[in-house]
Amino acid sequence: MSLFKKSLPLLVFLTHIVAGYTQTKLSLQEAIDYAYEHNLSIKEAQLNIADADAQILERRSSGLPQLSGQVDYNRYLQVPVSTLPTAFEEVIKLGNGGSLPDDFSPQIAFLQKNNLSAGLNLRTMIFDGSFFTALKAAKIYKNYAQEELDAVKEQVRNQVMDAYLPALIIKENKALLEKNVKNVQELYYGTKETYEAGFIEQLDVDRLELTLANLDTERDNLIRQEEVVMNYLKLAIGFPSDKELVATDNIEQLMTPVSDNQLTAKTAYLNRRRYRVAEAGLQLAELNTEYNKNLYWPSLSFIAGYNQTFQGDKLFNDPNSFWAPTFVVGLSLRVPILDGLGKNAKLERQEIAYEIAKNQRDQLAQLIDTEVVNARTQYTGALERLENQKKNLALAEKIYNTTQIKYKEGVGTSLELSQSERDLFDTQRNYTQTLYDILVARMNLIKALGDN
Repeated sequence: MSLFKKSLPLLVFLTHIVAGYTQTKLSLQEAIDYAYEHNLSIKEAQLNIADADAQILERRSSGLPQLSGQVDYNRYLQVPVSTLPTAFEEVIKLGNGGSLPDDFSPQIAFLQKNNLSAGLNLRTMIFDGSFFTALKAAKIYKNYAQEELDAVKEQVRNQVMDAYLPALIIKENKALLEKNVKNVQELYYGTKETYEAGFIEQLDVDRLELTLANLDTERDNLIRQEEVVMNYLKLAIGFPSDKELVATDNIEQLMTPVSDNQLTAKTAYLNRRRYRVAEAGLQLAELNTEYNKNLYWPSLSFIAGYNQTFQGDKLFNDPNSFWAPTFVVGLSLRVPILDGLGKNAKLERQEIAYEIAKNQRDQLAQLIDTEVVNARTQYTGALERLENQKKNLALAEKIYNTTQIKYKEGVGTSLELSQSERDLFDTQRNYTQTLYDILVARMNLIKALGDN
């Protein structure tokens, strides 16, 4: 038992260490899916869709019957009075033998101290030209919000791809670097043994040692670059910065050739989410114009009201108190006649807004055309460069292997070997850069075409 107690802190410490080095491994598609779930811009766009649903309900409610209740209570601390016309005095005199009663006063109160009124009022639209246009616009706005969500997702996907690809090129360069380090180390140990045997100069060993030192420096640089690149990737997908993230894909997995259709087909603008957003915005601008035109039409509503009014000097046990019911129905017609040209100004502004939205959509179409043409040109150019780089790499490897054999057999110099090493390393970097260029061009073409 005591041994367990002594071991427990160590076990907890080791558990924390293991937990601290937990890795999250994501492919490109997994990184995109992670971003869809955690990106704040996407969450905001989803809230806009919920708001659009609420707007539809709000617009629809304005055309449905509106029922309201009302209760009013007034206590007159001093009841208002009115003065009777002189004609009333003459009438009273005729009924009282030609004279006024002793308690007669020309002032009379038509209200009692307590006044309570309770009622229901109903109003419903019969005709309003702007109502149906506004309801249609609200539904179009929901479609706009959905397209906006898709556009934000497309933007997030593109950002993730842009952040993910540099991680792959660094991984590829690290793999090549380790391979070169291993080859140079083997040659270094063999050269060192030959030097110790007295068959070659110290200079040959120093050159190889310098090559290894340079490779170590390059490895350190790649490690730092990888850390920076992965931090940008974490930011793009909304991943915690204090946790370790590993990109599991490699260049070969993403080197799927694009189809002939992607290289030659006419651009389908509606595949681009931003273009669909522009189309939805154009529909909204058109409906706003129609809405402002409908404001010139009269509107007709049905109204009904039922009311009960209580009056009495006392609220309870007042024999002189009474309830007076009222029930009324009617129609309310509103005809716009003159508003200082306000509606005309709004209509003109909406027509201008429609033209602006149309212009923006057409500009976007031109931009998409340019992006597609440039992406296709970059991709085909990168493919051509890759074929050349493959030949160059094969030739550089052949020269390096031949030079290495000559050097080991004593018929080649260390200077020739160093030069062939540099040529090989440069050619390898050019080859991996071309692979990266192809991936970037392929991704740019996918983004330009709007392919998922």
